[in-house]
Amino acid sequence: MKSSDKIFVAGHRGLVGSAIVSSLQAQGYENLLLRTRQELDLTDRQAVDDFYAKEKPDVVFVAAAKVGGIVANDMYRADFIHENLLIQNNLIWGAHQHDVEKLVFLGSSCIYPKHAPQPMREDCLLTGPLELTNRPYAIAKIAGLELVDSLRRQYGRDYFSVMPTNLYGPGDNFHPENSHVIPGLIYKFHTAQRSGADTVTLWGTGTPMREFLYSSDCADAIVFLAKTVDVDFFETSFLKEKKLSHINVGFGSDVTIHDLASTIAGILGFTGKILFDTSKPDGTPKKLMDASLLRGLGWKPKVSLEDGLRSSIEWFKNNVKA
Repeated sequence: MKSSDKIFVAGHRGLVGSAIVSSLQAQGYENLLLRTRQELDLTDRQAVDDFYAKEKPDVVFVAAAKVGGIVANDMYRADFIHENLLIQNNLIWGAHQHDVEKLVFLGSSCIYPKHAPQPMREDCLLTGPLELTNRPYAIAKIAGLELVDSLRRQYGRDYFSVMPTNLYGPGDNFHPENSHVIPGLIYKFHTAQRSGADTVTLWGTGTPMREFLYSSDCADAIVFLAKTVDVDFFETSFLKEKKLSHINVGFGSDVTIHDLASTIAGILGFTGKILFDTSKPDGTPKKLMDASLLRGLGWKPKVSLEDGLRSSIEWFKNNVKA
């Protein structure tokens, strides 16, 4: 990418989108195209087409998506697959039609099979059944990845996908029911600590293992890849042999939900008991990304889990009414 490039960050108000904007600005990219949902409805094909025709971006980061935790994914299955397919198709195909030079599509680690070999390599995609609770979302993301891959193969587009692990950080969605695991736990323990509750009950057994990456680290990795790799990279790397065109973005280690909850409780000063409702689903037992390809290119994360949690909790206290 050139510093003069006109860059469209779709989903710039989201957790990772806002972090991508900050990373780009910190590296001298100032010619950014940013649109709120009210200014540009990404589910409206004509609106997206008109935007591309008028603004003519050089680079597009597709960080826009309908997202949520295990509860939201399971309750709003139709909404998740429908809206994400609309957003992806409009942005990716629209970029192709309007000759956008480079596009980076953000997927999710849930695209991998429920019982994928650990850590999960890029080539374990579509080798087994998906986790049922978030299958609609995962299928939408897989479709987006396949569209990006097909445009590269058929038309030679400099488009590729990144597969981030579970993300967290300032600006996250701290909704008590529809959030991801870390903001959900922060909300629960903060509320319990303030109310003087003796216990906090969480879903599942607490035994699943999860990997977490701080949002600014993820954004830096994505911008690094956009600057480092191009269409030729996928012709010379092992990805050509495996017929894939995505790169994992991970932290490199994982933690049990129980230990994660204990750490968050400790930071917030909650001293009560942590209980688990084993009648509720655990989701995938373990999701650890193999990010050796990314590491081999020279990138590694900077923010430890505890430091990232402290930063997220501080942002939550200052910005969220709970």
